[in-house]
Amino acid sequence: MLPQAAAQTGETGMDRRGFLGTATAAGLWAGMAGAVETVIASAEADGVNPATLKGPIALPKAPIEGLTIAEDLYPTIVPVKRSFPVGSIIVISSKHFLYFIARPGTAIRYGVAVGKAELVFRGKATVSVKKEWPTWKPTEEMVERNPAAYAKWKDEAMPGGAGNPLGARALYLFQGATDTAVRIHGTIEPNSIGTSVSNGCLRMVNEHVIDLYARVQLGAPVTVY
Repeated sequence: MLPQAAAQTGETGMDRRGFLGTATAAGLWAGMAGAVETVIASAEADGVNPATLKGPIALPKAPIEGLTIAEDLYPTIVPVKRSFPVGSIIVISSKHFLYFIARPGTAIRYGVAVGKAELVFRGKATVSVKKEWPTWKPTEEMVERNPAAYAKWKDEAMPGGAGNPLGARALYLFQGATDTAVRIHGTIEPNSIGTSVSNGCLRMVNEHVIDLYARVQLGAPVTVY
């Protein structure tokens, strides 16, 4: 059974520091990202023809008015190694890309914003909770770092809605029964996508996280490099 806190918190919950790992561990995960990128980029070696991948998979509309992010941060169908499990999520933090494995040899690549250098989450997790228009409450360490911005919400969660930092949808990442306090979620700052500015979560454009949310099943494995 999932902890009750999971149903009540947004980009918060437990202290994230326990899940960010040591500098050595973070370095190992970061170093592995290059190898994974090579695997993704060399998918043609598995006989996947990128020209055939755009057929049945519908993507969110582009461009979005007022959005100034780079073109490659919009959802794109890309070839990947066929060994990646269908339904899984892979994140390459250094490139600000999230890959949802849609079918063998095919992924949808989305742009994301990731944590600031000292707050980047790396490791394996599982999508254990999904919420539409989630509530949000800052962690204690967020309040400590920036009380002017977060103190007003330390006791009572902000209701879901257009002004909520978690945006339209949130996927809650757990390790076993433990909430990592890391979310894949929407944002009220869509032009931050492609940067490293969050408090540890993975931000997406609202239209894009709505699309991802509809595809991801509870229990989906997530690996963040």
